[in-house]
Amino acid sequence: MLLRRTGSNLAAWLKTLMRPPRIHAVRWYSLWPLTGGVVIGAAVSLLLVVAAMLAVDPWMTDRALRIPGWLSVFFEEITDFGKSGWFLWPIGVLLLVIAAAWSSELPRFTQLVLAAIVVRLGFLFIAIGLPGLFTTIVKRLIGRARPFASPTADPYLYAPWGWDQSYASLPSGHATTAFAAAVAIGALWPRARWVMWTYAVAIAISRVVLAAHFTSDVIVGAVVGTVGALLVRSWFAARRLGFGIGADGAIHPWPGPSWRRIKQVAARLRAQ
Repeated sequence: MLLRRTGSNLAAWLKTLMRPPRIHAVRWYSLWPLTGGVVIGAAVSLLLVVAAMLAVDPWMTDRALRIPGWLSVFFEEITDFGKSGWFLWPIGVLLLVIAAAWSSELPRFTQLVLAAIVVRLGFLFIAIGLPGLFTTIVKRLIGRARPFASPTADPYLYAPWGWDQSYASLPSGHATTAFAAAVAIGALWPRARWVMWTYAVAIAISRVVLAAHFTSDVIVGAVVGTVGALLVRSWFAARRLGFGIGADGAIHPWPGPSWRRIKQVAARLRAQ
Protein backbone atom coordinates (compact mmCIF):
# COMPACT_ATOMS: atom_id res chain seq x y z
CA MET A 1 0.00 0.00 0.00
CA LEU A 2 2.78 2.44 0.97
CA LEU A 3 4.83 1.66 -2.13
CA ARG A 4 1.78 2.00 -4.37
CA ARG A 5 0.90 5.38 -2.87
CA THR A 6 4.50 6.60 -3.16
CA GLY A 7 4.72 5.56 -6.81
CA SER A 8 1.34 7.06 -7.60
CA ASN A 9 2.27 10.39 -6.05
CA LEU A 10 5.62 10.50 -7.85
CA ALA A 11 3.86 9.78 -11.16
CA ALA A 12 1.33 12.54 -10.50
CA TRP A 13 4.09 15.04 -9.72
CA LEU A 14 5.94 14.11 -12.90
CA LYS A 15 2.74 14.54 -14.91
CA THR A 16 2.31 18.03 -13.45
CA LEU A 17 5.88 18.88 -14.35
CA MET A 18 5.35 17.78 -17.96
CA ARG A 19 2.09 19.65 -18.49
CA PRO A 20 1.94 22.30 -21.25
CA PRO A 21 3.13 25.84 -20.44
CA ARG A 22 0.60 28.13 -18.82
CA ILE A 23 1.67 31.49 -20.19
CA HIS A 24 -0.75 34.08 -21.52
CA ALA A 25 0.67 37.57 -21.19
CA VAL A 26 4.25 36.41 -21.82
CA ARG A 27 5.07 33.95 -24.57
CA TRP A 28 7.37 31.01 -23.97
CA TYR A 29 10.12 32.17 -26.33
CA SER A 30 10.42 35.48 -24.50
CA LEU A 31 11.96 33.61 -21.56
CA TRP A 32 15.05 32.97 -23.67
CA PRO A 33 15.01 35.61 -26.43
CA LEU A 34 17.80 35.69 -28.99
CA THR A 35 18.76 39.20 -27.97
CA GLY A 36 22.09 40.89 -28.39
CA GLY A 37 22.89 40.24 -24.72
CA VAL A 38 22.48 36.49 -25.10
CA VAL A 39 24.60 36.40 -28.25
CA ILE A 40 27.29 38.55 -26.64
CA GLY A 41 27.28 36.36 -23.53
CA ALA A 42 27.72 33.21 -25.63
CA ALA A 43 30.53 34.82 -27.63
CA VAL A 44 32.35 36.02 -24.50
CA SER A 45 32.07 32.57 -22.91
CA LEU A 46 33.50 30.94 -26.03
CA LEU A 47 36.38 33.42 -26.17
CA LEU A 48 37.18 32.81 -22.49
CA VAL A 49 37.28 29.06 -23.02
CA VAL A 50 39.50 29.33 -26.11
CA ALA A 51 41.82 31.83 -24.40
CA ALA A 52 42.08 29.59 -21.35
CA MET A 53 42.90 26.56 -23.47
CA LEU A 54 45.60 28.40 -25.40
CA ALA A 55 47.26 30.45 -22.65
CA VAL A 56 46.01 29.76 -19.14
CA ASP A 57 45.72 25.97 -18.93
CA PRO A 58 49.44 25.11 -19.18
CA TRP A 59 50.47 28.03 -16.97
CA MET A 60 47.96 27.29 -14.18
CA THR A 61 48.76 23.58 -14.16
CA ASP A 62 52.43 24.38 -13.67
CA ARG A 63 51.64 26.83 -10.86
CA ALA A 64 49.38 24.29 -9.11
CA LEU A 65 52.47 22.18 -8.35
CA ARG A 66 54.06 25.08 -6.48
CA ILE A 67 51.28 26.11 -4.11
CA PRO A 68 51.96 25.96 -0.36
CA GLY A 69 51.09 22.72 1.39
CA TRP A 70 48.57 24.33 3.75
CA LEU A 71 46.65 25.79 0.79
CA SER A 72 46.52 22.42 -0.91
CA VAL A 73 45.18 20.84 2.29
CA PHE A 74 42.52 23.55 2.56
CA PHE A 75 41.22 22.95 -0.95
CA GLU A 76 41.39 19.19 -0.44
CA GLU A 77 38.95 19.65 2.45
CA ILE A 78 36.41 21.68 0.51
CA THR A 79 36.58 20.25 -3.00
CA ASP A 80 34.39 17.21 -2.27
CA PHE A 81 31.52 19.53 -1.39
CA GLY A 82 31.20 20.07 -5.13
CA LYS A 83 29.83 16.56 -5.58
CA SER A 84 26.16 16.43 -6.54
CA GLY A 85 25.37 13.82 -3.90
CA TRP A 86 25.54 16.46 -1.17
CA PHE A 87 22.43 18.00 -2.74
CA LEU A 88 20.65 15.21 -4.59
CA TRP A 89 20.57 12.53 -1.88
CA PRO A 90 18.95 14.68 0.86
CA ILE A 91 16.52 16.24 -1.63
CA GLY A 92 15.64 12.87 -3.12
CA VAL A 93 15.01 11.32 0.29
CA LEU A 94 12.76 14.23 1.31
CA LEU A 95 10.76 13.88 -1.90
CA LEU A 96 10.28 10.16 -1.26
CA VAL A 97 9.20 10.80 2.34
CA ILE A 98 6.62 13.36 1.24
CA ALA A 99 5.41 11.06 -1.55
CA ALA A 100 4.90 8.31 1.02
CA ALA A 101 3.06 10.63 3.44
CA TRP A 102 0.90 12.42 0.86
CA SER A 103 -2.77 11.48 0.95
CA SER A 104 -5.98 13.04 -0.32
CA GLU A 105 -7.32 12.63 3.22
CA LEU A 106 -4.88 15.20 4.58
CA PRO A 107 -6.28 18.65 5.47
CA ARG A 108 -6.29 21.17 2.66
CA PHE A 109 -3.81 23.40 4.47
CA THR A 110 -1.37 20.49 4.84
CA GLN A 111 -1.70 19.57 1.17
CA LEU A 112 -0.97 23.12 0.04
CA VAL A 113 2.14 23.40 2.22
CA LEU A 114 3.42 20.01 1.05
CA ALA A 115 2.75 20.95 -2.57
CA ALA A 116 4.79 24.13 -2.21
CA ILE A 117 7.65 22.18 -0.64
CA VAL A 118 7.55 19.50 -3.34
CA VAL A 119 7.71 22.11 -6.12
CA ARG A 120 10.79 23.72 -4.62
CA LEU A 121 12.53 20.44 -3.85
CA GLY A 122 11.72 19.18 -7.33
CA PHE A 123 13.15 22.31 -8.88
CA LEU A 124 16.38 22.00 -6.91
CA PHE A 125 16.72 18.30 -7.73
CA ILE A 126 16.27 18.80 -11.48
CA ALA A 127 18.18 22.09 -11.74
CA ILE A 128 21.22 20.53 -10.04
CA GLY A 129 20.91 16.98 -11.30
CA LEU A 130 20.17 17.56 -14.98
CA PRO A 131 23.24 19.71 -15.81
CA GLY A 132 25.34 17.24 -13.82
CA LEU A 133 23.97 14.30 -15.82
CA PHE A 134 24.65 16.18 -19.06
CA THR A 135 28.25 16.82 -17.99
CA THR A 136 28.78 13.22 -16.88
CA ILE A 137 27.87 11.96 -20.34
CA VAL A 138 29.45 14.67 -22.47
CA LYS A 139 32.81 14.74 -20.68
CA ARG A 140 33.37 11.07 -21.47
CA LEU A 141 32.44 11.56 -25.11
CA ILE A 142 34.85 14.50 -25.44
CA GLY A 143 37.59 12.52 -23.70
CA ARG A 144 39.94 15.32 -22.69
CA ALA A 145 42.82 14.14 -20.52
CA ARG A 146 43.03 15.44 -16.98
CA PRO A 147 46.17 17.29 -15.93
CA PHE A 148 49.01 14.81 -15.50
CA ALA A 149 47.09 11.95 -17.07
CA SER A 150 50.26 11.91 -19.15
CA PRO A 151 53.78 12.76 -17.91
CA THR A 152 53.77 16.06 -19.79
CA ALA A 153 50.43 17.43 -18.52
CA ASP A 154 49.36 18.00 -22.11
CA PRO A 155 46.18 20.19 -22.28
CA TYR A 156 45.64 19.10 -25.90
CA LEU A 157 45.54 15.35 -25.25
CA TYR A 158 42.18 13.74 -26.08
CA ALA A 159 40.78 10.21 -26.25
CA PRO A 160 37.13 10.73 -27.30
CA TRP A 161 34.31 8.23 -27.00
CA GLY A 162 35.86 6.50 -24.03
CA TRP A 163 34.89 5.98 -20.41
CA ASP A 164 38.28 6.29 -18.74
CA GLN A 165 38.04 8.61 -15.74
CA SER A 166 41.49 9.98 -16.55
CA TYR A 167 40.09 11.25 -19.84
CA ALA A 168 36.96 12.92 -18.47
CA SER A 169 38.21 16.41 -17.76
CA LEU A 170 36.01 18.65 -19.91
CA PRO A 171 33.68 19.97 -18.51
CA SER A 172 34.33 19.85 -14.77
CA GLY A 173 31.54 18.00 -12.97
CA HIS A 174 32.26 19.71 -9.65
CA ALA A 175 32.06 23.16 -11.26
CA THR A 176 28.85 22.21 -13.05
CA THR A 177 27.21 21.10 -9.81
CA ALA A 178 28.48 24.06 -7.79
CA PHE A 179 27.27 26.71 -10.23
CA ALA A 180 23.97 24.93 -10.89
CA ALA A 181 23.37 24.82 -7.13
CA ALA A 182 24.33 28.48 -6.77
CA VAL A 183 21.87 29.52 -9.47
CA ALA A 184 19.06 27.22 -8.32
CA ILE A 185 19.26 28.05 -4.62
CA GLY A 186 19.76 31.73 -5.38
CA ALA A 187 16.70 31.68 -7.63
CA LEU A 188 14.50 30.47 -4.77
CA TRP A 189 16.19 32.43 -1.97
CA PRO A 190 17.84 35.58 -3.37
CA ARG A 191 19.38 36.47 0.00
CA ALA A 192 21.52 33.32 -0.20
CA ARG A 193 23.06 34.24 -3.55
CA TRP A 194 26.29 35.74 -2.26
CA VAL A 195 26.92 32.70 -0.05
CA MET A 196 26.21 30.27 -2.89
CA TRP A 197 28.31 32.15 -5.42
CA THR A 198 31.20 32.23 -2.95
CA TYR A 199 30.81 28.48 -2.56
CA ALA A 200 30.71 27.91 -6.34
CA VAL A 201 33.83 29.98 -7.00
CA ALA A 202 35.71 28.23 -4.17
CA ILE A 203 34.84 24.80 -5.60
CA ALA A 204 35.90 25.88 -9.08
CA ILE A 205 39.24 27.21 -7.82
CA SER A 206 39.85 24.02 -5.84
CA ARG A 207 39.63 21.88 -8.97
CA VAL A 208 42.38 23.90 -10.67
CA VAL A 209 44.58 24.27 -7.59
CA LEU A 210 44.48 20.50 -6.99
CA ALA A 211 45.29 19.85 -10.69
CA ALA A 212 42.10 17.83 -11.07
CA HIS A 213 41.04 20.02 -14.01
CA PHE A 214 42.35 22.63 -16.38
CA THR A 215 41.03 26.17 -16.06
CA SER A 216 39.02 25.85 -19.26
CA ASP A 217 37.32 22.72 -17.88
CA VAL A 218 36.08 24.74 -14.93
CA ILE A 219 34.88 27.61 -17.10
CA VAL A 220 32.86 25.26 -19.32
CA GLY A 221 31.45 23.50 -16.24
CA ALA A 222 30.39 26.84 -14.76
CA VAL A 223 28.62 27.80 -18.00
CA VAL A 224 26.86 24.43 -18.27
CA GLY A 225 25.71 24.56 -14.64
CA THR A 226 24.51 28.15 -14.87
CA VAL A 227 22.68 27.81 -18.18
CA GLY A 228 21.22 24.45 -17.24
CA ALA A 229 19.76 25.74 -13.98
CA LEU A 230 18.34 28.81 -15.72
CA LEU A 231 16.68 26.64 -18.36
CA VAL A 232 15.07 24.51 -15.66
CA ARG A 233 13.89 27.67 -13.91
CA SER A 234 12.29 28.83 -17.16
CA TRP A 235 10.59 25.43 -17.53
CA PHE A 236 9.08 25.71 -14.05
CA ALA A 237 8.12 29.36 -14.52
CA ALA A 238 6.32 28.59 -17.78
CA ARG A 239 4.15 26.13 -15.85
CA ARG A 240 3.69 28.46 -12.86
CA LEU A 241 5.51 26.08 -10.55
CA GLY A 242 7.36 27.98 -7.84
CA PHE A 243 8.03 30.99 -10.07
CA GLY A 244 6.02 33.78 -11.62
CA ILE A 245 6.63 35.80 -14.77
CA GLY A 246 6.17 39.54 -14.88
CA ALA A 247 4.70 41.47 -17.79
CA ASP A 248 8.26 42.29 -18.90
CA GLY A 249 9.21 38.60 -18.96
CA ALA A 250 11.26 38.74 -15.75
CA ILE A 251 11.07 35.57 -13.64
CA HIS A 252 10.67 35.87 -9.88
CA PRO A 253 10.16 33.24 -7.14
CA TRP A 254 6.81 32.94 -5.47
CA PRO A 255 6.76 33.15 -1.67
CA GLY A 256 7.07 29.73 -0.10
CA PRO A 257 5.67 28.39 3.16
CA SER A 258 7.18 29.83 6.33
CA TRP A 259 9.10 27.69 8.83
CA ARG A 260 6.19 28.05 11.22
CA ARG A 261 3.78 26.48 8.75
CA ILE A 262 6.27 23.75 7.84
CA LYS A 263 6.63 22.86 11.53
CA GLN A 264 2.86 22.76 11.90
CA VAL A 265 2.53 20.35 8.99
CA ALA A 266 5.37 18.19 10.28
CA ALA A 267 3.71 17.99 13.69
CA ARG A 268 0.37 16.97 12.14
CA LEU A 269 2.00 14.26 10.05
CA ARG A 270 3.81 12.85 13.10
CA ALA A 271 0.55 12.80 15.03
CA GLN A 272 -1.15 10.61 12.45
